[in-house]
Amino acid sequence: MLLRRDLLAALGAAGALPAGAVLAQGTSQGGSWPTRAVQVVVPFPPGGQADVTARPVSAALERVLRQPLPVVNRPGAGGIVGTASVARAAPDGYTALMALSSHAMLPESERLQGRTPAYTVEGFAPIARFTADPTVLLVPASSPWKTLAEFVADAKKRPGVITYGSAGNYSTLHVAMAMLTGAADLDLLHVPFQGGGPALTALLSGTLDALASGPGPASVHVKEGRLRALANWGSGRIPGFEEVPTFKELGYSDVEFYIWTGLFLPAAAPAEIQERLRQASRQVCETDEALKRALDAAGSPIAYLDGPAFERFFNEDSARLVRAVQRIGKVD
Repeated sequence: MLLRRDLLAALGAAGALPAGAVLAQGTSQGGSWPTRAVQVVVPFPPGGQADVTARPVSAALERVLRQPLPVVNRPGAGGIVGTASVARAAPDGYTALMALSSHAMLPESERLQGRTPAYTVEGFAPIARFTADPTVLLVPASSPWKTLAEFVADAKKRPGVITYGSAGNYSTLHVAMAMLTGAADLDLLHVPFQGGGPALTALLSGTLDALASGPGPASVHVKEGRLRALANWGSGRIPGFEEVPTFKELGYSDVEFYIWTGLFLPAAAPAEIQERLRQASRQVCETDEALKRALDAAGSPIAYLDGPAFERFFNEDSARLVRAVQRIGKVD
């Protein structure tokens, strides 16, 4: 006797049902998923861009999927530790990854260091892009630099003295600053941290002189007068940072960089589960006002892509970022 799903598939093949009916049934088999909590791994400490996005996204997905989606921070090695843990997880849909644009850069950085990468991008299936923000150059409000020109002039006078932080070697924040130092011919002292959150904390405490950050984590500190934004890496001015010029406006035509956040599953996860999570992600981005408000308030509005569109964007962006990492070269 045919099982119900086999009967529906046979009817579809025979033309007795529209293709969409078979697809819907196939998705509903993954519709038993999830039956328990789905971990969303953020491979950075709390407070950074991936974390700021993951928490309201997970809350919104819980309302659709009817199961908990706890955010698990698993930092280390600039994002490698947490990402590799998801690559090793069972591909059953119960472990997902909220990654940054550094996702493709980290394996290349390990190759440059003479190591076998702990994961490869081919081991992941892109599910949904949620945000895509230009990075912002931040300095403490107590610093003497009111403009980018003042910052650059001072850095040229004191090579190797002015410090900047990052989420780790070859992280998004490192690559963004490397683009600037190359374009402006600056010698700054790089101080890597385990994530954007600790680097931002160090900037706020005065331990660091400068930081490239996503606008989300920086927004409240700029508004409250603790930090000053000198320029942004985008192609245009950022909502909420309208007074902050782009590097292109200031004469650095090749300095352009974005931090995006995206949800991934292990590539071997069943196709129907991948599709179910894509559908849920699309639904919350299109209809969940609480999610929209949370990301808007964080200064990181929704910039949604899913399915083939996210995969195309990911492949194109990754190729550009890998080239930037290769230009940095081996870091001792």
